Amino acid sequence: MQLCGIVIVICAVVVVTWAQNRYTTKYDNVNVDTILSNDRVLNNYIKCLMEEGPCTPEGRELKKTLPDALSSGCTKCNDRQKQTAEKVIKHLQVKRSRDWDRLTKKYDPQGEYKKRYDTHVATARTAA
Repeated sequence: MQLCGIVIVICAVVVVTWAQNRYTTKYDNVNVDTILSNDRVLNNYIKCLMEEGPCTPEGRELKKTLPDALSSGCTKCNDRQKQTAEKVIKHLQVKRSRDWDRLTKKYDPQGEYKKRYDTHVATARTAA
């Protein structure tokens, strides 16, 4: 399952750190809804990813891992991480579209990963 934008933010925000051939599960139990509903916390993660502010240790790991996760289609993500990333992407697309646009321009300037993600979403809807 390739989820391009998945990692764009909230994998960014919550889930991803480097560990052998899989990403760490260290952040899998973080309540992503709490982060998404807290503008201050979410803004800080976005600033970190955009190199506009300081990063938490989790934010630094995400920033380091994000390019690999995007280029590999999140193949090193587990199912929980993919679900979390999808939730974050949907939230950003609907409620924070300006931030979504800025993040995709920075991390996916050619739109390659976004196309892959959009195809995945369309296929998942057809199968449902």
